[in-house]
Amino acid sequence: MKRAIFPGSFDPITLGHYDIIKRSVKLFDEVIVAIGINADKKYMFSLEERLRFIEEAFKDEPKVSVVTYKGLTVDFCQKNNVEFILRGLRNPADFEFEKAIAHTNRDLAPIETVFLLTAASTSYISSSIVRDVIRNNGDYTKLVPKSVRVK
Repeated sequence: MKRAIFPGSFDPITLGHYDIIKRSVKLFDEVIVAIGINADKKYMFSLEERLRFIEEAFKDEPKVSVVTYKGLTVDFCQKNNVEFILRGLRNPADFEFEKAIAHTNRDLAPIETVFLLTAASTSYISSSIVRDVIRNNGDYTKLVPKSVRVK
C-alpha cells in the first residue's frame, strides 16, 4: 500500500493545496493531510478550524485522511509506515527550498519526496496571500475550497 503524507500548516487550505491533494489520490492508496503544530507560529485559524476546513473539503474522498502532528515529518512517517512525502511546487523558489528539505529528510530516513507542480490556475495562491486578502476584507472565496468560511 502506497501511503503519502502532505504536511503543512494549511492556514488556511487553498485551492492550490486542494488541487495537489485531489491529483495525488490517483497516485497513492492513501493521502494523509498532516497539519504540523508549531507552538512558535501565530496562526489566523485555530487548529480545530483548519482540521474542519480540510475534513469537510474531502469528506467524500475515502483515500484522504487528516491528522495533526508535532516534530519532524520523517519521524511521523517512520512511526506511521508512510513511504512518501508529497509537496506542491508553485515556482522555482519553492523548488529550491523544498529540494533542500527533501535532501535533509532523505539523510534522516528512507523517505522519498514526491513533487507535484501546481496547476497554472492556482500557482499564484499561497496561504499568506489568502490571509492578507481576509485581513483586508477582500473576496477570499475565489482562493480557497468552499469549506473555508471566515466569521
